[in-house]
Amino acid sequence: MPSHSLTTMTTKELLSRYAVGQRDFRNLNLMAANLRSVNLSGINLSGANLTRANLTKANLSHANLTDAILIGANLAETNFTRANLTNGNLSSTDLSVANLSRAQLHGATMPEVTQQTAV
Repeated sequence: MPSHSLTTMTTKELLSRYAVGQRDFRNLNLMAANLRSVNLSGINLSGANLTRANLTKANLSHANLTDAILIGANLAETNFTRANLTNGNLSSTDLSVANLSRAQLHGATMPEVTQQTAV
């Protein structure tokens, strides 16, 4: 687990800042955040804690999720195209029909995956 302290931000504030062009959201505590179906393409959530977050159908293409903690997150149908998940922890996540095309997964802790789980 990273040794940095996490900043807390509400989902509403995150989405508001993203909407006006901010992309750097490193080291955020977003435990159990509901980010279902949101577009966060190109966001930097490196070091963020997204444990048990709902990211179903979210667009995280080109996102930086290096060292992010996604334990138990719902990632069903999430778009991770070209996302950087290096050293991320995806233990116990639901990756049903998630798109991991060209995602960087070096050092990532992945859930047990069946052939039909991820595209």
